[in-house]
Amino acid sequence: MSTTWLPCSVYHEDYSQDHGWWQTRFIKGKMVLLAVTLFVFLPMIADSYWLSICNQIGYTILGALGVQLLIGFCGQITLGHAAFIAVGAYTSTLLILEFPWPEMIIDFGLAYPISIFVAAFVAGIWSILFGLPSARVKGFYLILTTMAAQFITVDFIITQYVSQIGGRGQAFSLPPGTIKVGPWPIDTDLKVYFLMLVLVILCVTIVLNLLRSRVGRAWVAIRDNDISAGVMGINIVKHKLLAFFVAGFIGGIAGAFWISNLAAISPEHFPWFWSLWLVGVILIGGVGSIHGTIFGSIFMVVVMELLQLAVLPLADIYPKLLIDFLFIKEAAFGLAICAFMIFEPNGIAYRWWQMKNYFNLWPFSY
Repeated sequence: MSTTWLPCSVYHEDYSQDHGWWQTRFIKGKMVLLAVTLFVFLPMIADSYWLSICNQIGYTILGALGVQLLIGFCGQITLGHAAFIAVGAYTSTLLILEFPWPEMIIDFGLAYPISIFVAAFVAGIWSILFGLPSARVKGFYLILTTMAAQFITVDFIITQYVSQIGGRGQAFSLPPGTIKVGPWPIDTDLKVYFLMLVLVILCVTIVLNLLRSRVGRAWVAIRDNDISAGVMGINIVKHKLLAFFVAGFIGGIAGAFWISNLAAISPEHFPWFWSLWLVGVILIGGVGSIHGTIFGSIFMVVVMELLQLAVLPLADIYPKLLIDFLFIKEAAFGLAICAFMIFEPNGIAYRWWQMKNYFNLWPFSY
């Protein structure tokens, strides 16, 4: 349970104050400082390399947000979320490259923004189709059905059929200037970075508001005990399918965003390992916490990038290290999961919560 410590003699008078986003001036100051850092300071000091790292973090947050919603808040285990990200990416790409948009839409640069919404909706509907078995199965059996989504969607439908549209073979080329938002082409890492910030803030806000609503409370009740939730009058099937839709919707946004960072898109960008990676992100960051999604994404991307920087100097001595880096990355991922399960099973978000409480209660913290 999250607690906001108010100054002495300050108290809440109604429900809206009790559930306000930023309840003290100190918290408002922190959020203003964070906004200035993200939108002003960081773009000024970061070069193209570090902006690309930030874009990778943002993509991971968008991808893991849906996984967090399903596993952390609704108790529906998924190992096929990369399929819904792929659906979003390919839907957006096909709409941009193949759909006969009116000239006015193209001139005003609205094709890509519209394609993001359509891609998210299509991915959400596709997610519902594979969420239907959750009405009858759970646990290990639900894992298998969500894995089926990955193999059916990416390895069969996209690889064998969707990728062949227009006679392109396996990849869709996205030349610079193809992706536009209004009059601005998204053709540099800085522009992709600002697009990423807007989408991440929008998606996190949507999820947080949903979790504070009746729907969010129903999801948590299903996660804790679905039988008791049903006895209380919650429509289990309806809320499970709604969770799959929202998770797929956000996954579609993640896929539609990621094409702005690619010169070409192919099925190899959405392997099954990416689904497993996103589950690892929320395990490390903290299951059942939006902070955990963000912290886990930052940790995984930065640690793997530092690992690659450490391997590069050794590549001159052992060239095979560079060739085998993918396997080194997977081994490091496995070790990180094991380490957190043993030493910090509640994730980074729980440690962050403890640190905040220490300073809030100081000097009487215990």
